[in-house]
Amino acid sequence: MATDDKIRNMAEKARGKAKEVAGRATGDRTMEAEGRGTQAKSDLKQAAEKVKDAGKDVGKH
Repeated sequence: MATDDKIRNMAEKARGKAKEVAGRATGDRTMEAEGRGTQAKSDLKQAAEKVKDAGKDVGKH
């Protein structure tokens, strides 16, 4: 995975966590759910990048 993609995904996950925590603190269930959704989206992107990287490694052998 490219370093910039990894950093971008980590930042997106952190924003999602912050949104989730803020929603929980304020009792805003919608914001909390959006934060969890953002984190899940980031996790999926990270998993896709890992699959792409694994595919590149297989092609080298």
